[in-house]
Amino acid sequence: MDKEIKALEKHKTWELVDLPDNKEVVRLKWVYKTKYRSDGSIQKYKAKLVAKGYMQREGIDFEETFASVARFDTIRTVLALAAYNKWCVYEFDIKSAFLNGVLDDEVYVQQPQGYKIADEENKVYKLKKTLYGLKQAPMAWYDQISGHFKLHGFHRSESEPTLYVKLRGNDEVLIVCLYVDDLIYTSNSAALIAEFKDFIIGEFEITDFGLMNYFLGLEVKQSDT
Repeated sequence: MDKEIKALEKHKTWELVDLPDNKEVVRLKWVYKTKYRSDGSIQKYKAKLVAKGYMQREGIDFEETFASVARFDTIRTVLALAAYNKWCVYEFDIKSAFLNGVLDDEVYVQQPQGYKIADEENKVYKLKKTLYGLKQAPMAWYDQISGHFKLHGFHRSESEPTLYVKLRGNDEVLIVCLYVDDLIYTSNSAALIAEFKDFIIGEFEITDFGLMNYFLGLEVKQSDT
């Protein structure tokens, strides 16, 4: 929980203010999650501070909310293409991904339980970035990372908005598939892979899982030799 609060502060997610008149406060809750490896062992624990987005009012607290996630068929197609060409598939996770989304709407949330500021308990946080649970959080995150892909020369698939391709010359290709805050990628070019990792690490904090071996219930066996 301390780690999550530090991440919120690092991303400058909010500022402590008095609640304006005629504004509602969105409540928060802690959500705990365990991520497992393919063999059933625990990979990591997560504690997320989540907004109770059901309290938000459409047209007042938020407007557009839709954001795509990769279809399972798309992920399987990328894996099949990589297997056919004998390319390795890699995976990493964007830490606190939704905290990168810029919030355009005016939203106020309560101070987290156990982390209220002494002598400022009656104040609330005005959000500058999105939180998990907010109606507009997925779309804000998608817009943010999609913009970064475009700036770095990626082309987005017209039929699959979470599939990005970068080409160099006539024979180098890098394919990236986005599933919320998880990225899988494959390429026939070590140079493109290195450039891609440098770009992502330069923009976001990540957990690098290396060769993909387990994703959305799929167990993948591969070797980088």
